[in-house]
Amino acid sequence: MSHKVISFHYTVKDSAGKVLDSSDGGDPMAFLSGHQQIIPGLEKELLTMHKGDEKSVTVAADEAYGPRNDEMIQEVPRSELPEELTIGQMFSVSTDDSGQPTHLVTVVAFNDEVVKLDANHPLAGQDLSFDVSVTDVRDATAEEIQHGHAHGVGGHHH
Repeated sequence: MSHKVISFHYTVKDSAGKVLDSSDGGDPMAFLSGHQQIIPGLEKELLTMHKGDEKSVTVAADEAYGPRNDEMIQEVPRSELPEELTIGQMFSVSTDDSGQPTHLVTVVAFNDEVVKLDANHPLAGQDLSFDVSVTDVRDATAEEIQHGHAHGVGGHHH
């Protein structure tokens, strides 16, 4: 498969029509196809588009951040987390031996004894709507394919 670097502007909304994120006023997002850099359903649509194309796309949850998984909600002792907690607060936690943050969790409930943490992606289980505008499509360079990401204008690291 030939790898493409696709640059695009986007606005993403949840199923209620609330804007979650947008590249308006900023640089377009660029990604290298075939490297799981964006959600599969959006990548599939963008690969059919050309420079200058605009489209509204609805991506089902299964092709976005996947379904919610109740097994990813866990309770931990209250003493393991910082003093100040709020519902909706997010933490990076390490789930392997490296000590590097590997997962984002959201506080969904807590009391003096336990904190309930949800490790599902905040958008798991949601269908998402994207308004996309393709600003550029080009073949990826050998260096980009080797590194697994787009290198921006001119194909060099900044």
